[in-house]
Amino acid sequence: MKVRYIIGYLTLSLVFLQAAAQDIPIEKESFNNINLSYAGLEKTNSLFLAGKYEDAAKELLSYYRSRKNIKLPDFNVGDEASFRGKSIGAANQEKADNALVHKFQPHKGYGYFDYGNDINWAFWPVKDNEVRWQLHRVTWWQTMGLAYRSSGDEKYAKEWVLQFRDWAKKNPLGLSADNDRYAWRPLEVSARIQSFPGTFNLFVVSPSFTPSFLLEFLNSISKQTDYIPKRYSEKGNHLLFEAQRVLGVGSFFPELKLAEAWRRSGIEVLNREIKGQVYADGMQWELSPVYHVASIDIFLKAYNSAKMAGIANEFPESYSKTIERMVEATVNMSFPDYNTPMFGDSWAVEKNGRMKQFQEWSETFPNNAHIKYFATDGKEGELPNYLSRGLKNAGFYTFRNGWNDKSTVMILKAGPPGEFHAQPDNGTFELWVKGRNFTPDAGCYIYSGNAEINRLRDWYRQTRVHSTLTLDNKNMVITKAVQNKWDTGKNLDVLTYTNPSYNELNHQRSVLFVNQKYFFIIDKAIGKATGNLGVHFQLKEDSNPVFDKAKNRVYTSYADGNNLLIQSLNTDRTSLSEEYGKVSYIYNKELSRPAFVFEKAKNDANIQQFVTIVYPYDGGKAPEIGITENAGNDFSKGIIDISVTIDGKKSNVRTTLNK
Repeated sequence: MKVRYIIGYLTLSLVFLQAAAQDIPIEKESFNNINLSYAGLEKTNSLFLAGKYEDAAKELLSYYRSRKNIKLPDFNVGDEASFRGKSIGAANQEKADNALVHKFQPHKGYGYFDYGNDINWAFWPVKDNEVRWQLHRVTWWQTMGLAYRSSGDEKYAKEWVLQFRDWAKKNPLGLSADNDRYAWRPLEVSARIQSFPGTFNLFVVSPSFTPSFLLEFLNSISKQTDYIPKRYSEKGNHLLFEAQRVLGVGSFFPELKLAEAWRRSGIEVLNREIKGQVYADGMQWELSPVYHVASIDIFLKAYNSAKMAGIANEFPESYSKTIERMVEATVNMSFPDYNTPMFGDSWAVEKNGRMKQFQEWSETFPNNAHIKYFATDGKEGELPNYLSRGLKNAGFYTFRNGWNDKSTVMILKAGPPGEFHAQPDNGTFELWVKGRNFTPDAGCYIYSGNAEINRLRDWYRQTRVHSTLTLDNKNMVITKAVQNKWDTGKNLDVLTYTNPSYNELNHQRSVLFVNQKYFFIIDKAIGKATGNLGVHFQLKEDSNPVFDKAKNRVYTSYADGNNLLIQSLNTDRTSLSEEYGKVSYIYNKELSRPAFVFEKAKNDANIQQFVTIVYPYDGGKAPEIGITENAGNDFSKGIIDISVTIDGKKSNVRTTLNK
């Protein structure tokens, strides 16, 4: 036992010597980025002025190891005991241990890749840009810090120091245009610097974290942070991320000379962009639910960073009010299982993860009963006093008969042009009934890369793979819906919008939610354009549908009896055809699924229309449904007066589709 202890001690000593061997001499210039007049650095400054640079660096490290006035939400110096011996989770442990041998997982949509004993930071194992970009976010460094805190094993700290130095050595700014594109894209730089405060706190107590390395670290983070404001992205969530992270570093490292300028820069950008990027209804303008939620967290992290720096008053009251509206918008477009539609570049989320976000939001807005309800899974707070609700600026319309898992909820998208993450899909919808999303949107599958990667992405962006109307199966030319009517009532909710989808062809879609039970969808193709019209639908991958072409209907066959019928009620020549369908709930993962289309020709300038019923039902037998147009009915003029017969029971539906 004693021999093993001595061997272990000698091995550990060798580790320290190896790490120290890379320490660069500490000189006067090593302190160029430090504001030595900052309160608390008096001893460091005194030693610096005396020319005792190594002693000054040791004192600076001592200062950071004992600094108490700046706290992060998660990882702080002094809480080592709360981590020691506790599991960090199997996935995190695997990530940290693989990192020791340079097997990294840059993107969670892929597995681990071996970057070699001598790390090859330019290695591009699959030609997905995200894999190469996100390699330079070095997300595993913080995970290595968690493993170090949990185990106390110095190998994690030693390896992190070596990797930090290796990255800096092999990825200098200006190495090449190609390397700068990936290693120094502002979004990637901002992702790196965002993780540095937490990683710093996790490792700063380590013997491998030497005074010399401290100065390397601070000088590097200063260079990287100052790089961003000069190269902010033009717009969108990238700009928000970058500004928030610049503010965060400026707040966590106020001892750096440029910290105040970074804080000022981040706040100025976010105060401006929250006005421009968030609609009055609370939706972020990229019209992607996942990026909408990400933007909420960006704005809140920035606000909390400003609080840490004692400058929260730099954000006006309207800033927090806008964030609260964004959370309310999330409430409105959420299904009872806490998921939101996969419109644009979105994907499915876990309920626990979304609940955790609601809990964080509820801490910021403790008096908002709606947020508290979702934060506590209904144990506290209260539900909104409405059911169906339209976010009219963004064009997200929710038809709802309840808020619990027995409810029926349809969320439809018909809005203005979105930014990068939006798709040409106005009119598409998801329908959730009694715990099942029957018509999940396609998702996005993958982002960008070489020609093959882009081809895979483009498949999911097609208009034809969304639940909307196409002309000759082409993508919409314009997504700019204009709402004609949105009216909600006890027995009938009505939405009508018009989208100039193609040259000389407008698509007008009307959705009627009847008796809080089922839906009529009336599609009109208006204009001179001719060609083949199609109204497309997609179903969940396990729905095992029956395609009844004789009756122009499709219905699911779930054994639990929770089923859906989609039937064309056209009396003219309209055909039903099966289509090839796919869905992607997770990045780089896809599933085949049923899809179909109701089709007919448009040969002249006359209006063509499709009348479709979307009918949730209980049991294994699909209902028999028909309609009769009463004397006052005129679909072309938007006057609805029909009798609906469902399994022999007749009822009337009367409304107008325009204001």
